[in-house]
Amino acid sequence: MVIGIPKEIKNNEYRCAATPGTVSELVRCGHRILVERGAGSGSSIPDGDFERAGAVLSDRDTVFRECELLYKVKEILPPEYPDLRKDMTVFTYLHSNAHREMTDALLESGCTGIAYEDITDDSGAFPLLRPMSELAGKGGFLMACQYMQSIHGGAGLMLTRVSGIRTPEIAVIGAGNAGFGAAELAAALGNRVTILDVSVERLEAVKYRLPGNVELLYSNRQNLLRCLERSDVLVNCILWPKARKDHLVTREMLRLMKPSALIVDVACDEAGAIETCRSTSHDVPTYREEGILHYCVDNIPSAFACTATEALASATLPYALQLANKGPVRALRENPHLRRGLTCFDGILTLEETGLKQSRPYKKPEDIPEFAASQGGSL
Repeated sequence: MVIGIPKEIKNNEYRCAATPGTVSELVRCGHRILVERGAGSGSSIPDGDFERAGAVLSDRDTVFRECELLYKVKEILPPEYPDLRKDMTVFTYLHSNAHREMTDALLESGCTGIAYEDITDDSGAFPLLRPMSELAGKGGFLMACQYMQSIHGGAGLMLTRVSGIRTPEIAVIGAGNAGFGAAELAAALGNRVTILDVSVERLEAVKYRLPGNVELLYSNRQNLLRCLERSDVLVNCILWPKARKDHLVTREMLRLMKPSALIVDVACDEAGAIETCRSTSHDVPTYREEGILHYCVDNIPSAFACTATEALASATLPYALQLANKGPVRALRENPHLRRGLTCFDGILTLEETGLKQSRPYKKPEDIPEFAASQGGSL
């Protein structure tokens, strides 16, 4: 199979879908890898490293024209829409529910779209979200340290324990991978940290992995309001169901917070768990609502591109190998977890979440003839 690895064109996106190690494994299995020149530059990977691993360095047009599997990091952007075609499989973070025009382009092209973020494992977790979630959580706290500085418009509060003064308080919503990452760093610097979650099982899972300066609270309204009142930084790490119209933290509730407080929304769901959050970029990362500083950059891991690329490539490689070795239809038919990531196929929308949010017709993958006889597979 011909696999294309393009240079990402999203603003401030420095990650690459693959490393030289990834390329080496794919080449070893007999596949031809086309890497756009400069694809790894933002992650400190020289073109020569890809070439020595067996890739063919190409220009952008060649990568898109010749590849059968387009192996990316971020969603398809408007300049890339014309290059989509029926005999192409797109494998990346798609987030189709948030991008109506992209969904139009995917469906009109007839390509097969597989979204990293929707692939599951036997435990029901999302293995291709996990590495980026941890980095996003840790990176989110590091950004809180930066944007609390006076020189960046913050309150001038150092987020660490300092003798003789009050210890800062950090509230983290969600005890998943992102929440754990944020809490781990915040606690390591001596802050008073509170994690809120509706799952007692998740709270138990992190209980023995975190130090004693982390309080674990069940996420009910009383505990949330108390955290809003006392916290210097609120870090949101939960994905909000796209069909929900309510919010966990409303605009009115922000008025309970200290005027010097900072919200870091790692999840970056538009009007999601936090009503006042909207996606920002690394160019202009913050804004104020109700007097509260918000940081809502939707690709935090890109700021740590070398680490993020290594982690993402390691996580996606097993699935890329399945798609390349077996072909997309057989791989999707045999692996139900991979099939959960199927967003579109032959002009048909197959992701229920996007269908509901965008009021589009959709079919479950199992209702499409190519997958109707699918059997439970394994990873």
